[in-house]
Amino acid sequence: MFACSRDARPILPGAALGILGGGQLGRMFAIAARRMGYRPHTLDPQPGSPAGQACDHQEVANYADLEAVSRFASRVSAVSLEFENIPLEAIEAAATICPVRPSGGVLGICQNREREKSFLEKAGFPCAPFRIVDSAAALATALRELGGHSAVLKTADFGYDGKGQKKVEGNCHPGATWGAFGAARAVLEAWIPFEAELSVIVARGLDGAMRTFPVAENIHRNHILDLSIVPGRFPAEVTTRAETLARDIAEALDLTGLLAVEMFLTKSGDLLVNELAPRPHNSGHFSFDACVTSQFEQQVRTLCGLPLGSTRLLTPVVMLNILGDAWAHGEPDWRGLLADPDAKLHLYGKREPRPGRKMGHVCFLKPLDAALAAAEAFRATIPAKEDTSIPSRSEAETASRQAAPKGRAQRGSGS
Repeated sequence: MFACSRDARPILPGAALGILGGGQLGRMFAIAARRMGYRPHTLDPQPGSPAGQACDHQEVANYADLEAVSRFASRVSAVSLEFENIPLEAIEAAATICPVRPSGGVLGICQNREREKSFLEKAGFPCAPFRIVDSAAALATALRELGGHSAVLKTADFGYDGKGQKKVEGNCHPGATWGAFGAARAVLEAWIPFEAELSVIVARGLDGAMRTFPVAENIHRNHILDLSIVPGRFPAEVTTRAETLARDIAEALDLTGLLAVEMFLTKSGDLLVNELAPRPHNSGHFSFDACVTSQFEQQVRTLCGLPLGSTRLLTPVVMLNILGDAWAHGEPDWRGLLADPDAKLHLYGKREPRPGRKMGHVCFLKPLDAALAAAEAFRATIPAKEDTSIPSRSEAETASRQAAPKGRAQRGSGS
């Protein structure tokens, strides 16, 4: 169905590169591409999108407009993507004109929870027990089969930052729960008590070479990634297992590009795959400042058939997301934050700040204790209706599980 380019000829600096999606991930891809001498283009329906502000050209069009997608692809040497909610027909249309990496086959798996979970299970990768649900009767059966305990009901398609999912109790009324959920098809996952959440981003080139970025320890609040701590505070054997698992999944997908693998570390020490995202990821933003090669430069390299760069961590780092809540009383005064010489501020150029909307992030580049303290001090300056203090490691499980995190389409271009 999908044209799959294995053309190993490198695409050299000076060429135009396309990114489907105009959010902050596309913006940072464009910045990395421009630094390397490429001419970035983006396609997004919003004029003046964050990515468009950093690109040579923005095609203002809907992703379902295949004529516009084809026109866009004809102007660039290769196309990548910044989020998963791209119609597969658009990927197919672009792939008939130029290389698209990652492929539509990879996207087709990762943009649908049912296909993603089925892929993981069939390939033997560890994940939470799940059942496919398409009716109230199927939900009742699935709850029984999963032991009658709490579970998470997730739409099969789309959703991001916690949208499209709901915690359900084993004694819930299946008919009322399914009717209120409002989806034609869903995945019911067993509720997993875990010790921590972590993620690994792996890059895989056209030649099959792979590099993983340092493992991030992630904490979520209100369904949104709050901060990433790198290196994650895990035993070395956990880090090694996580990196190996991410590499094995990338290999099984026959990926060319980037893959973010979100995982749970259970109380018994097991790793379970939570979500896959075939692109740069919010939990990898630290790499822009703290690694030899950022995840965005690595995306450019994989797209262009170039050798992968070193992912070596240059300094410990804590990445903190900045949400629209920080604009509650107008434009924040960034002088206090920037008085810290080890703080690196990234703002995404979004015109409308809204509560919960990702507007930027800051990286604190210093030993972890000092970085966490700096993040805490900055957070204290942000207006909030609830406690925003950074949880301790013992509190992280509760904070993260309440978030019921979702990568991929669930966080969309905001991830």
